[in-house]
Amino acid sequence: MTQLPKPSQNQQLSCLKIPHTDPEIHSAIIHRLLFYLSQAEEQQPVVVVCVGTDRSTGDCLGPLVGTALERYKSPWFHLYGTLDEPVHAVNLQETLSSIYALHDRPFVIGIDACLGQSSSVGCIQVASGPLKPGAGVHKELPPVGDIHLTGIVNVGGFMEYFVLQNTRLSLVVRLSEIIASSLHSAIQEWKSRSTLVARLD
Repeated sequence: MTQLPKPSQNQQLSCLKIPHTDPEIHSAIIHRLLFYLSQAEEQQPVVVVCVGTDRSTGDCLGPLVGTALERYKSPWFHLYGTLDEPVHAVNLQETLSSIYALHDRPFVIGIDACLGQSSSVGCIQVASGPLKPGAGVHKELPPVGDIHLTGIVNVGGFMEYFVLQNTRLSLVVRLSEIIASSLHSAIQEWKSRSTLVARLD
């Protein structure tokens, strides 16, 4: 569970935050992801790390996204964090160590749920830099990702564990579907472009 920070002016320019009800949400997320992916080197392996636990309604966004991505059976990225094999506070450090041992200079995309202001609940955020899992519930955990996506599942600032347990599953599922489909489309398009350019060269 990531805590949504108060963005600075510079961060506001580099972050995308869009309501899940926006009819252009898929296009907006894909375009922003393509912008970030274009900064990665062609040979860098893409690793998606979906953080969260299936034991909490609010915090199961990451595992739901991972499980949805797993169904694509995509060769374009390596996936960590599903409902069957979640990446959470207990195994996060071990998982990250394994990722950097197995993959040469990976481009890591972190995914997590977060809490925010009431007006932001239901928004999806795409931003550069790592997410900080555990911050929303005052845990010190290692940062994850070169870029990250977060879904704002509920209101933060008080009784965070109670809030997470009383989050609407329907909202979390909807956010996970949007994130998974948009991320898969963006990576597929980026890899296709890279392959085409390589052939032309």
